[in-house]
Order: sequence, then structure tokens, then C-alpha cells
Amino acid sequence: MISVLIVEDEELTAEANRLYVERVRGFRVAGVARSGGEALRFLRRSAADLVLLDLYLPDMHGLDVCRALRAAGVPSDVIAVTSARDLAVVRSAVSVGVVQYLLKPFTFAALSEKLERYAAFRSSISGSGEVSGQGEVDRALSALRGTARSPLPKGMTADTLEAVAGALRRAPGGVSAQAAAAAVGVSRVTARRYLEHLVEAGVARRVPRYGGPGRPELLYTIA
Repeated sequence: MISVLIVEDEELTAEANRLYVERVRGFRVAGVARSGGEALRFLRRSAADLVLLDLYLPDMHGLDVCRALRAAGVPSDVIAVTSARDLAVVRSAVSVGVVQYLLKPFTFAALSEKLERYAAFRSSISGSGEVSGQGEVDRALSALRGTARSPLPKGMTADTLEAVAGALRRAPGGVSAQAAAAAVGVSRVTARRYLEHLVEAGVARRVPRYGGPGRPELLYTIA
């Protein structure tokens, strides 16, 4: 089993990530840390093969967590799970040993693909001895670096999806399409389309709210 430490300060997101990881065969959650300092303390006393690391933490940047891990000789691999899209951050992440980079918001399918590729990479380099040649090295790195093959539906953008998902995360009691539209600055129809996409992806769920005459209002919550 590949042990995973989840480092995420948002409670709902941390719980969603935990549930996602537990659903992937061959992986188990070793712990959940809500800050960089907590993650470092955990990894200095316990082992984890892989760290799912949010880069924007309340006490320190995730890249500083990576640097501290390397300085302490902690061998855990790191997958950055973040909304950071700055290319300078991506370059810095690679330079401190981040093996994969997953942008928020993401679906279970996207995370499971990253984890499965990581598992394939570990399997291909397990054991001791030497590789047979360049081809074996290339195949191992290809398994690790492969990218997801699930583009957004036509007419959708990643930035708007992220904004709608952000409105969803900030509303633990649920958000309506109208409220999401107001928060993001799009039409109600557009907000509903993105929310329905998140439902289909398994990220969100619909909850009917009763109380007034007529049909119940649909709220959307984190799944």
C-alpha cells in the first residue's frame, strides 16, 4: 500500500481529498495536516510515501514545505494540489522535487489518474540493480508524467470552473445557481451549467430545499 499524507487547510477540501484517496486501490491515507508546520512534524516522526500538498497554507508556502523536507532528508514524493497557475510557481515546484501538479478544482477521475500513474512509476522502479537501458527509464518517466485526457466540455473554461467551485467550497450549507452566478459574475444559466458539470464529475451533489410554494430550489454542495 502507498501511504499518503494530505496537506490542506480547508476542512471540506481536506475531507474530500481523503475520501478520494481512500477510493483508489493500493493507496491509504496516513494522515491529514492542516498547515505546513503540522505536515513537517508529521513527516519527521512518521513515514508517508506521497504527500498531496496544497501550496497556499496558512503558515508557509507549500514550496517551502518541500524545501524543508529535502533539507531534513525526508524522501516522500510530492504532488502539488493547488489553484496556483503562475508558471514561475510551476517551475519552482519542479525544481524542489514536485513529481506531479494537479490544478483545483479537480474531479475524482483526475486525481485517481495521477495516483495510478504514480503507482505505475513506483512499480517500474521498484527493486534494486540497474535499468536495462534508456527505454526503461523513458517508460518509467512517461508513466509518471502522463497527463489527463479529460478536457472540459465545449464552451467551458478552467478559470470559470475554478471560480464556481470556489463559491461552492465557501458555502458549506449549499449554494444555489443564482448565488453562484452573483459570486462569480456570470449568468444564472452559466453558473448552473458549471454546477451540473461538477455534479456529473462527482465533485458536487444536488440538494433540494423546500419551504416555499412551487418547486423546491436546488442547492449544490460539495460531494
